[in-house]
Amino acid sequence: MLPPQRISYGRSRRRRAHHAMEAISIGVDPVSGMPKLHHRASAESGYVRPGLTVVVHKLGIGAPKKKKKAEGGEQV
Repeated sequence: MLPPQRISYGRSRRRRAHHAMEAISIGVDPVSGMPKLHHRASAESGYVRPGLTVVVHKLGIGAPKKKKKAEGGEQV
């Protein structure tokens, strides 16, 4: 049985060239216009993709904003 052949310097460098890190691609939320990561829910609107909106009331994701009470005791 023969010993395995040593991998050449150039071959290992070519292999490692494909392992480079890529920059994170950031998209724009079409509902709120704020930047968001792909395949993630937007913090403002809860938008993920067309037809899917996530609502997490505890974290405030996609939930309607609470309206402040009017000053002076007037009810709106």
